[in-house]
Amino acid sequence: MIRVLLVDDHPVVRRGLRAMVDELPEVTAVGEAADGAEALGLLDGGIRPDVVLMDLQMGAGMHGVEATRRITALPDPPAVLILTTYSTDADILAAVEAGATGYLLKDAPPEDVAAAVHAAARGETVLAPPVAARLLGRVRAGRPALSPREAEILGLLAEGLANKQISRRLFISEATVKTHLVHIYGKLGVDSRTAAIVAGLAQGLIRPV
Repeated sequence: MIRVLLVDDHPVVRRGLRAMVDELPEVTAVGEAADGAEALGLLDGGIRPDVVLMDLQMGAGMHGVEATRRITALPDPPAVLILTTYSTDADILAAVEAGATGYLLKDAPPEDVAAAVHAAARGETVLAPPVAARLLGRVRAGRPALSPREAEILGLLAEGLANKQISRRLFISEATVKTHLVHIYGKLGVDSRTAAIVAGLAQGLIRPV
């Protein structure tokens, strides 16, 4: 059973999300928060979700980007899946750079949300089609020159493989994998696995899995 924490400042929206989540197969809501600070308090209090469904703008409370940054910095953090009405480039990139595993819009059908929650729990990156299209539109030229090995490793990242799994797949050491990741991050101008995958997808360096 995948445990989900709902973070949204509108009680009616949270109620609707909880009803939807509880109807999803093998998914259950384990808590609700009205902003990022309350979500962090619940995590500190012992709630252990697998996925946090996070809104971005939450009134005067801690907004979603800052909450995502703090949650993903915790030891063994849950995946953070953004679920919002905001789809500007700045919002998307800020959330991804903060460590969000995925980005969905609130008009997504329940089956898409279900698939995204399951994918996020597996550590996979999930982007709503309009979000992916916006990212693709940002970068049409000037693609960084990844080596064949770096491109291969980036593709394996997109499949959700951990460093140890990549080393086994390619018959190289984990240290070598980490070295390649440093080079990949530098060429893409990112500092996380999810951001590298998003940049790779946006720039046509890898294809959606």
